[in-house]
Amino acid sequence: MARPIHRRRLLAGFGLAGAAGFGLAACTRTQETPPKADGPSVAITSPGPDAQGVPAAAEITYALRDAVGARVELRSAAGELIPGEDRPDLSSWVPAKTLAYATAYTVTITAGGTDGKPVSARHTFTTMAKPAKTIRLSSFLGDGARPGVAMPLMFTFSRSVPAAKRAAVEKRLTVTASPAQEGAWHWQSGTQLHYRPKEFWRPGTQIGVRAAVGGLDLGNGYYGSADVRLDDVTIGPAVVLVADNATKTMTVTRDGRLLRTMPISLGKPSTPSSSGTTVIIEKLAHTIFDTFAELGPENGYRTPIDWAQRLTWGGEFIHSAPWSVEQQGSRNVSHGCINVSPENAEWLFGITSVGDPVITKGTERKLRDGNGWTDWNLSWSAYSG
Repeated sequence: MARPIHRRRLLAGFGLAGAAGFGLAACTRTQETPPKADGPSVAITSPGPDAQGVPAAAEITYALRDAVGARVELRSAAGELIPGEDRPDLSSWVPAKTLAYATAYTVTITAGGTDGKPVSARHTFTTMAKPAKTIRLSSFLGDGARPGVAMPLMFTFSRSVPAAKRAAVEKRLTVTASPAQEGAWHWQSGTQLHYRPKEFWRPGTQIGVRAAVGGLDLGNGYYGSADVRLDDVTIGPAVVLVADNATKTMTVTRDGRLLRTMPISLGKPSTPSSSGTTVIIEKLAHTIFDTFAELGPENGYRTPIDWAQRLTWGGEFIHSAPWSVEQQGSRNVSHGCINVSPENAEWLFGITSVGDPVITKGTERKLRDGNGWTDWNLSWSAYSG
């Protein structure tokens, strides 16, 4: 597992405007008035006048002198109005969508001078031709997802993004969360970018993401192929599972209320379970565990399994284990999984969601970074620093 090379801390609910907010920017059309040399003025600093080959992910930057209340209007040569809005720090104005390739645009900025008279500036620029080499971005979650409180937001690039370009990528990513919660992006590798809040998501949080990477220079001649949006994600109730090796029990709480304490059997000393905070990755009502490829013909086995919930890529699950019911609560006999009775396994399967946290304590082995969705296994300073 590659160690993160660059990380940038952000606030969910802050940064660029959310998916809905991009369309709300007020725009006006005014006639440009040349300012006095020493009077109020507005200057468009980027793109430059009549610039050619401007990236389709361009942002508009401008400077005001003795003027306030700047309003930005961006139109294509065909007259289409492009909505957008300023970044909160006023460092630039961000279009709400990727600009079209090989297209001329006119940007007009109007502000009110401190002398009571309007001032404006206007530039025309042309975007670059459509690039031949692009990188796709995809989201693990889909629109309308209802994950658990430990669910990281996970995005995958089809080609590795160079370290020198990652800060520019993060600048084009917007997470909106209601209620707002502090969060951070974390590069798992050049192709894997995750986001999580400082603490587990609050139950019921509404989340939206705009990854405005369409037309963005991603290095080595590659550009982002298109923007990606993630809408209408709602975090479910706070279902938290805690497996304790000292007591051989697992507690299940929902929104802070204890629902059940059940006996468990963890991994035996030769194949211990991993201590740390994992996240439920997938749920399989019925499956088959086949370990012959891993353990060989003498030690391998092929067994039907019910109510299986994956915790690690290495093969640790919570699942029904009728063969170990007598040992559950007293002795560890599994190959690393959390064994529970058929009754408890079916009940648990019915109340959990992908993204629910499972905290395992006191075993002989620590959870390895990258063995599952291990975002919560890192300290906040390590994740966001």
